[in-house]
Amino acid sequence: QEQLVESGGGLVQPGGSLRLSCAFSASDLRFKGMAWYRQAPGQQRYVVAQISSGGSTNYAEPVKGRFTISRDNAKNTVSLQMNSLKPEDTAVYYCNTESKFLWVPWGQGTQVTVSS
Repeated sequence: QEQLVESGGGLVQPGGSLRLSCAFSASDLRFKGMAWYRQAPGQQRYVVAQISSGGSTNYAEPVKGRFTISRDNAKNTVSLQMNSLKPEDTAVYYCNTESKFLWVPWGQGTQVTVSS
């Protein structure tokens, strides 16, 4: 069964940076669009960044210009570089396929807390 393992979260001050990583076990995800999602307490999970199998990217408006998604198909990983972090970026971050019809079981996510 496909496994997604997110890592790299933590506590950071406003304006700081973090780099999240998602490792997936099934090699066929290398051929699918992937995405990073986040879920804040009391809110629904939503997509913040997407990357196609060919490397095209798309970002949610709140993170545009601050976050960068990338992928390394040789290593079965997808990363999210987050710069200029704001308190409103605080959430649990998850990765999965960009299409909800292709979602695999969700991982545990990684907590990002932006606070002074």
